[in-house]
Amino acid sequence: MSQFPASIAQHYHERTKYDPSMQDKGKPLDWNQQPDAFKEYKIGHGIDLKPYLQDLTETASTQPDWVWWQRLSQLLFYSYGLTGMISVAGGSYYVRSAPSAGALYPAEIYLISRGTPRLPAGLYNYQVQTHSLIHFWENDVWTKLQTACLWHPILENTQLALIVTAVFYRSAWRYQDRAYRRVFLDSGHLLGNVELAAALSDYRPHLIGSFMDEAINQLLYLDAEQEGAIAVVPLADLLEVKQNLPLARTLLPASTQTDYPHIPDGKLLTYFHQATQIPLNTSVKANWKPAATEGQRADKYNFPFCLKVSTITPPISWGDQQEGLHATILKRRSTRAYTGEALTLDELRALLDFTYQPQHYIDQELDGSPDFFDLSLVETFIAVSSVTGLEEGCYYYAPKAQELRQIRFKNFRQELHFLCLWQDLGRDAGAVLFHTADLKAAVAEYGDRVYRSLHMDAGHLGQRLNLAAIHLGLGVSGIGGFFDDQVNEVLGIPTDEAVLYITTLGRPQ
Repeated sequence: MSQFPASIAQHYHERTKYDPSMQDKGKPLDWNQQPDAFKEYKIGHGIDLKPYLQDLTETASTQPDWVWWQRLSQLLFYSYGLTGMISVAGGSYYVRSAPSAGALYPAEIYLISRGTPRLPAGLYNYQVQTHSLIHFWENDVWTKLQTACLWHPILENTQLALIVTAVFYRSAWRYQDRAYRRVFLDSGHLLGNVELAAALSDYRPHLIGSFMDEAINQLLYLDAEQEGAIAVVPLADLLEVKQNLPLARTLLPASTQTDYPHIPDGKLLTYFHQATQIPLNTSVKANWKPAATEGQRADKYNFPFCLKVSTITPPISWGDQQEGLHATILKRRSTRAYTGEALTLDELRALLDFTYQPQHYIDQELDGSPDFFDLSLVETFIAVSSVTGLEEGCYYYAPKAQELRQIRFKNFRQELHFLCLWQDLGRDAGAVLFHTADLKAAVAEYGDRVYRSLHMDAGHLGQRLNLAAIHLGLGVSGIGGFFDDQVNEVLGIPTDEAVLYITTLGRPQ
């Protein structure tokens, strides 16, 4: 057996780091084995959601059923729907409202109905290609869902729940064992869309990250060798008074594994996912009441004598009835190249405000306290190459104080080019944002399963950055492939900060 002192989460993270000496040594892609990005069901009853994307004001005023279906249709479409097609050499591919590394889209969305006059009880899969629901199981399974989710209190008072699952091979085909990181980053972007799309549709999503994996997988009839549930999202209907519910915990402490065998390359992703599952025990009923100190951690770093720059700014205006947000979700694309021109400090402030200060958007009818798993575990550093009104260098962003704290004084363009695997996006961006976490401390608090939620929270933040940047006319692109240890070295951030995600920001070409 292994003598590694590190937990399996730390071991996985170390094993899947990119290192300059390993560059270009990955397996060549087998294009004959490229996975399909869509899941089909051969049986079941289909429900076409496309008609409800139309804005039929007169119909809506006289037909409440139409309004209900329109809300559900828009929620799903703005969360994960097809928003365009991009042609490339050798073919074309669809893009969705949420981004995905390599356009591989490992996530699937399922909908469970408790049974309503409009949506019978059972299991539904969201068919992205046709914007429809397929009702593939007609029995009431809500009690099984509650049991699998350790009797989370939100499920007692809601009628609908989304479940996000992952088909791991879709990403592993290209990114191999490191794909596990990208699956959860992608899913975090999707959850960011769900949060905002729900607000536009008068729903309130409540995240559940702790559930008995085997029970959910069996409930959805998933192939446990190929796919698995990764997040449960009950939907509270805000138009129903009884469903305006208090907040509950999203994550519970889980086990930590420090004794594991040698795991060969190519098997690490599967082993790690299985090792972080919550075992099946139908007698368990957890305490989901939020702790008194939850979310109260102070900003982690406060460097003496450093330059501090306030990021307080008026909030971004999304327009009447959030029309700007609707439009931005539909036109969101990952930027492929930057000009190298400077951003402004006001633009950077606006990006940070929308991403980290949701309480400023209550007046625009967005959720002022959306669910994350534990955002206090995720730290933010920004490498500034060209931002008018801000010195070059590396900064720590303190979200509670709403300020940037400078920790290094240098232009890092060339280093960023290198860190981002020689992608020009890193070199030409005006600013590059890094999400990190003290992985050892996070595992000590929540167990190895926290690795999933750290990446989903980072992706969730990344999606808010994406949408704010596109709305402001800026370019933005997330990067999940980077030289891990060299990020810490170049930016001068502590060695115990595991780098989760990079988001580049700049002027698009």
